[in-house]
Amino acid sequence: MSVLVLQDKSVNRAKMSGLDQDQRHHPSCREKTLASDSSDSRELPSQQLQGLKLASHAVLEEAQQRGRLKCSKCGGSRMFFCYTCCSLVGMSLQDVPTVKLPVKIDIIKHPNETDGKSTAIHAKILAPSDITIYTYPCIPEYQKDKVVLVFPGPRAVSVQDMMKCLHDRSHDSADEPCRKRLKTEQVQGSTRTSESSESGTPDEAKSSVSKVDPLQRVVFIDSTWNQTNKISTDERLQDLLQVELKMRKTCFWRHQKGKPDTYLATIEAIYYFLMDFHEHCLDEEYSGEYDNLLFFYSYLHSIVNKAKTSAGKC
Repeated sequence: MSVLVLQDKSVNRAKMSGLDQDQRHHPSCREKTLASDSSDSRELPSQQLQGLKLASHAVLEEAQQRGRLKCSKCGGSRMFFCYTCCSLVGMSLQDVPTVKLPVKIDIIKHPNETDGKSTAIHAKILAPSDITIYTYPCIPEYQKDKVVLVFPGPRAVSVQDMMKCLHDRSHDSADEPCRKRLKTEQVQGSTRTSESSESGTPDEAKSSVSKVDPLQRVVFIDSTWNQTNKISTDERLQDLLQVELKMRKTCFWRHQKGKPDTYLATIEAIYYFLMDFHEHCLDEEYSGEYDNLLFFYSYLHSIVNKAKTSAGKC
C-alpha cells in the first residue's frame, strides 16, 4: 500500500467512523466497559490506536521519505511492503516487529479482493510463522471440532463461549452425521476411542481429552462484505463453529458505503479475536502482546488522518 493510494479521492470521501484528528475512536480494547451496553460504547471516546504498545515507526517514516521502490521479486512499485509477494520493500525483517500468536490463523481471500487494499498482508508480514493466506476457491480440509470461523451470523457464538462449544462438538462428533470430507476423521476417531477403552475407563479417556485445548486453527475471510457470501456459504466451511466479535467498531479509512461501522477490516478482526482469546481462553490479562499486529495499520491510519485534516475533511 502506498501513499499515492492514500491520496485517492475515494479515501477523502471515506468516513473515519467517528475518528478525530488525535486518532480517538471507541473505548480501548483493554477496558472492561467493552462488554457494556452498545449505546454506551458508541458515546465513549476511544484512544485505542493512540494507546497501543507498538515498535517505533521511525523505520516507516524513513521509508516514506525515500518514496516508492521496486519490489526485488516482482518489480512492482511499492511502499513499505509488496502486497503481491508478501515481502518488505526497502526494509529488512529486523526492522519491523515479529508477533508470535497463540494459535494458527488461516485467511481465505476472495479472488476479486484488491491486494493493495487488503490488510491481510499486514498479518502475514508481522506474524509469518502463524499466518497462512489462501485465495478462494483454495480452502484446506478442516476438522469441525478443532477449527473455528470468525464470521457473524445467527449461529455464531462469542469468544468466551467458543472453547466450551468446541469441547461439546468434540464429544458429540461421533454421534453426528458427517459429510464426505469428514468420513476419514470419523473412522480415525473410532480407532482412538477403541484404543482408549482398552487402556482405561471412558471417564478417564474423557478427562484426558478435556485437558487438551481442541482449538488448532482460526479462519478469517478477507473480502468486501458484499463478496463474503460466496466464501462463507462454501460447503467446506459450513460445519465450522462460527465466532462473532461483538461491540467493536472499525477505524478503517476505506469505510464501505452502506455498511455499519462494526464491519471490521481483516487485521482488526484478527487483533480483536486474539485479544479476547488471550483474556477469555488463556485466562491471562492482556498487556499488549499482539498490538504490533497493528504496526502498519496504525501508521497508515495516521497518514490518512493527516491527509484528511490537510484537505479539510476532518
